[in-house]
Amino acid sequence: MAKQVFVYATIFILITTAGFAAAMPSESNCSLHFDLGSSPSPNSTCEEGDWGGFLHKDCCASAFNDYLYALGQRANQTGLIYLDSAEQGVCLASMKNLQKDVFGCGIEKLTRGAGGCSEFSVADVRNRLGDKLKGLERKCGFRLSDGKNGQLCGSCVKSWEDIGPLHSSSRDAESLEFQTNVCRFAVLVSYTSIKLEDKGHLLAVYSCLGSQEGFAENEPKGHRKFSKGLWIMIGGGVVVALVFVVLAACILSKKRTKSTPPPPKKAAAFKEAILEDSGCPKIPIKEVYSATDNLNPTNFIGEGTAGKVYKGILSNNQRVAVKHIINDGNVETFAREVTSLSHIRHPNLVTLLGYCANEDECFLVYELCPNGNLSEWIFGKDRNLSWIHRLEIAIDSARGLSFLHMYPEGCIVHRDIKPTNILLGENFEAKLSDFGLSKIIELGETYVSSEVRGTFGYVDPDYRNNNHVNSSGDVYSFGIVLLQILSGKKVINMNLNTPMPLNKQAKVLNRDGSINEFADPKLDGEYSEEAFDLTLQLALSCTALKQQRPSMQQIVVRLQEAHDISTHAKASTPEDSPDASFSY
Repeated sequence: MAKQVFVYATIFILITTAGFAAAMPSESNCSLHFDLGSSPSPNSTCEEGDWGGFLHKDCCASAFNDYLYALGQRANQTGLIYLDSAEQGVCLASMKNLQKDVFGCGIEKLTRGAGGCSEFSVADVRNRLGDKLKGLERKCGFRLSDGKNGQLCGSCVKSWEDIGPLHSSSRDAESLEFQTNVCRFAVLVSYTSIKLEDKGHLLAVYSCLGSQEGFAENEPKGHRKFSKGLWIMIGGGVVVALVFVVLAACILSKKRTKSTPPPPKKAAAFKEAILEDSGCPKIPIKEVYSATDNLNPTNFIGEGTAGKVYKGILSNNQRVAVKHIINDGNVETFAREVTSLSHIRHPNLVTLLGYCANEDECFLVYELCPNGNLSEWIFGKDRNLSWIHRLEIAIDSARGLSFLHMYPEGCIVHRDIKPTNILLGENFEAKLSDFGLSKIIELGETYVSSEVRGTFGYVDPDYRNNNHVNSSGDVYSFGIVLLQILSGKKVINMNLNTPMPLNKQAKVLNRDGSINEFADPKLDGEYSEEAFDLTLQLALSCTALKQQRPSMQQIVVRLQEAHDISTHAKASTPEDSPDASFSY
């Protein structure tokens, strides 16, 4: 029996690893920079520690230290801490020169999208875990030149162990440990971003926390030997006990099979959350796999809050986007939101066509938007949108958001408005997507969230500071998107000596009367200056103080006004006029 279990486990691991490798993206687009010549990476040995059991394999510490330092560099430049799973997959693939089998190390546990500290930016760490960050800075102030000082390292490890998850209600030890580690490394990456220039110091801190031997080295030698021998005896006893337990379980398993309830499945949580009367059709698992050619990597089109997305064609020839729920922590929350949103229909919201819950797999099936997302068109070098198209996309998006905010059964706050969540249909009509973070609250009310959710650069500063969820947070995010539609710029300009958020760049140029400098060069001057200025002022009002922001209904009206001005200007401009300053 034990042999069978071992064989099945081995096969499962091989299949899982092969599937992960098959879906692995290209190495060339990693957003991290691994500079082996200058990063604080110890010599490549197998005696550098496993970070208190966080790393799964020997000889992983060196590559992990390089990864932490690279995250620190990125955090210093962007304010972001963790990569999402797709970005991380690219970067881990590029680390093969550092570590032959880096995917089995456990690094993949540190990704954005699992809630809690995994969503934190450096600013969030300072606001929510500032005392822990200061504690790490205070207690870990040593260098390699200080030698193997157990007292100094012990204090550092103690400050590390003082870091825990925020407001965790989980009673599961494994889940609690995972949340704790995610918060600890979020603090450490933030610390690294501050200390980048002191690589010798960071190397010493990594070495200390990686081995976590600070306390043991302060003990008398005899005590250390006794402790080591004691642990060997305890370990041996545990192994023997486990053998007996496994044998007993194997003997009794057949007798108890009928009476023992099966372990809870992912689908069970999903089905409990999606009620029978939700109005959301159930789609057979065979249909899902047939539509996506067995989740063929060539059909992969993106990744949202709760999982990967594949394009496909149903048996009725309808083109669809299929979201594969891969994050266990998001299943129940996401499913509850689906229950609330499945019956909502609007031309500017992506339509949920159905769901599939089968044992350990869950899928959501949406209409497919063939022209991708707004981000691809704003930032893509080989793509361009005319001025009129940009205004129409902004109007469509605003209408969808206004519909959510004014929904009779409660204000639906999206909480993650950004260009990648604005999809473009066959005729470039805009549709809001990815409601995995949305919240339904009473009209005019505020919900206090236990943690800040959203995407760095688009999150309302008021929400980031007080955790109050309301519709004005979506207005702020929409204002940032509107500025990107106008300028074609990222949320933070990293090319400046002092990186500046996009809304501040716009304010500076607007104050100096240089609004034309803010326009996307790809527009090539082909826009109505009056309409452009009106739209810019509207975007700035969206990112102003909460009480000064317009409602989404007011935004729709103002954008329609800019559209009318633009179409009127086009109609009144002779096509053969050499002085025409804009066209569409």
